[in-house]
This record gives sequence, C-alpha cells and structure tokens, in this order.
Amino acid sequence: MKLYMFEHCYLCFRVRMTAALARKHLEEVVVLEDDTDTMVALVRRRVVPILIRDDGQPMLESMDIVRYIDHLGEPMLTGPERPEIAAWAEQIAPKAAPLTQSRYPLLGLPEFGSAAARAHYHARKRSTLGDLDELLADTKRHLGELMPSLQQIDRMVQSPRAINGALSLDDVRVLPVLRSLAVVQELRFPQRLRDYFESMMALIAARPLPAV
Repeated sequence: MKLYMFEHCYLCFRVRMTAALARKHLEEVVVLEDDTDTMVALVRRRVVPILIRDDGQPMLESMDIVRYIDHLGEPMLTGPERPEIAAWAEQIAPKAAPLTQSRYPLLGLPEFGSAAARAHYHARKRSTLGDLDELLADTKRHLGELMPSLQQIDRMVQSPRAINGALSLDDVRVLPVLRSLAVVQELRFPQRLRDYFESMMALIAARPLPAV
C-alpha cells in the first residue's frame, strides 16, 4: 500500500498510526505543498491522505482508510467509543489551527521543501486563518482558549495505553491531534494526557514533530 501525505497532516497520521498498530507496511510518499497536480492526477481533487491499495484502487477519507487497514487482519481497534470524544475532536480543530498551522512551515518538513511550496502554504492559510506571523505573535491568547479543551480530554483518559481502556477509533481521533499540538513549545499537556501521549507514541514507535 502507498500513502500520499503531508508529514504535518493529522488526518494522515491517523492512517499511519493505524498501520503501525496493525503492523501493515505503508510506502509513504510526501507530496510537496504546492504539488496539486499529483493529487488531482490520483483522485481528481486536491486532498490528502490518499491511500493506493495493493489492488491499485485509491481511497480517501481518513477514517474510511483507518477502518480498511484495521480490517486487513485481526482488528486492533475493537474497544469502546464515546460520542463525547468524537465531539471533542471536532470542536478542538478550530482552536488548534492558529497554533499548529502557523508553526508547520518552521519545522523543516519535506512538504515545505521548496520556496514555492512554502509560499503556496502561506497564501493558502492567509485566506483562511490570516497572517501566520501574527498568529505566532498571539500564541499566549490562543493557548488560553485551548487549555479548557485539553483539561476536558485529560479527564476522559482511562489508561495511558488507550483512552477508553482498550484501543479504539477514539485513539485514532485523539492521538493525531495531540501530536499536532505538541509542536507548540509553550504548551504543557495536563499530566494524564501527557502520559497518554508519550505512551501511545512509544507504542507505535513514532517520534513527535519538532516543537517551536
């Protein structure tokens, strides 16, 4: 299987962590930020992640890909799910974006490997979030708006090795968000959440992104 992805993309990381848990090999192909042509050639639109299955068929939608990979063998993500965790994952996205998306181009990631790719990203985000330098300068305010959500999910952690006590799709919803948020150098996760993040990242043998 081949995964077309951005290194910073939390939706892509959903797929990558599932493959690691399921011990399924993925050939990872990082697409340059401005390489829309590759994405369109594969699936007729600009989107990641894109999974090319072993039968050559492309798949979109991160959770559909997660379920597909998890069921290629003995399923791993069989634990209980909680609707409040799915709701949390949806609600935190707009609070995380000003903190994470302003930092991604500073991390030396391969999708930003050219001046054109970096310029493309800045232009794209300027139209949705505003000036990235201004967002960075306003880190303290954005962290203040984010922390109640982190304290909320901290109270939901039942085990460092699975948020609901047994691996489930809720782990796929939560861990990639935490990986993204960990790029914020000033951010400190509450203790249970920190233990969960570190334990899960070790379980799948994944390194955090750099923090700035």
